[in-house]
Amino acid sequence: MNFHIMTLFPEMVEQGLKTSITGRAEEKGLISFNAVNIRDYSNDNKHHKVDDYTYGGGAGMLMQAQPIYDCFLAIRDSVKGLSKDKKLRVVYVTPQGSVFDQKMAADLAKEEELVFLCGHYEGVDERVLEEIVTDYVSIGDYVLTGGELPAMVMIDAISRLVPGVLNNDESAMTESFAGGLLEYPQYSRPEEWMGKKVPAILLSGDHKKVDEWRLEQSILRTRERRPDLYEKWVLENPPKEEKKKRRKRRSNQEEDNQ
Repeated sequence: MNFHIMTLFPEMVEQGLKTSITGRAEEKGLISFNAVNIRDYSNDNKHHKVDDYTYGGGAGMLMQAQPIYDCFLAIRDSVKGLSKDKKLRVVYVTPQGSVFDQKMAADLAKEEELVFLCGHYEGVDERVLEEIVTDYVSIGDYVLTGGELPAMVMIDAISRLVPGVLNNDESAMTESFAGGLLEYPQYSRPEEWMGKKVPAILLSGDHKKVDEWRLEQSILRTRERRPDLYEKWVLENPPKEEKKKRRKRRSNQEEDNQ
């Protein structure tokens, strides 16, 4: 999977992504990072200016459409085998977008090429957003100085879902949010630390009971720490008794219709 990041600070992006798990994954050829400096596409050859005042007045400067668009065209032209009618998926990092979550990460991980646009100042000229952006995404209801950090957060989360990036692919299947729940508590050696013991069930060797315990703990932890996620999970995973009632109601309706 190839990540293309349109940014004013390519060094910041590269330093953040070319380390740890994502860095090793790039070395293996599983993913790649292409941080492209928008200033390189400015028509201002002297100062490489990419911003200007906003029409209608207001505080701050706005990123201009032309350098961003030309930067995008260069990225699109660099993608091998891309047909002219194929539209690249472009994520604009903005607090006005849909909030990023694990489900969105899984969806974006299906792409072979993914472009991120990192804004600055008071934002980006609306016209270029309309021209190239496919997804408006936020990492939360707060404002940062630029889009690089949110882009790196999303790229890290997406990269973990690319096959082979994690040494143990099962990790991506069992960690928090994978099943709509927070991850269960985990323990390592020693068996007792500061008077706190590892739960006996984890030492039993009974994998079925361990799985049941972990699911129970995930449910309890989600209900306690993220009631919003818990309520959504309950709606999607009703208790067995509720499922039986629903099946009975459907059966009765079918009989009435006959």
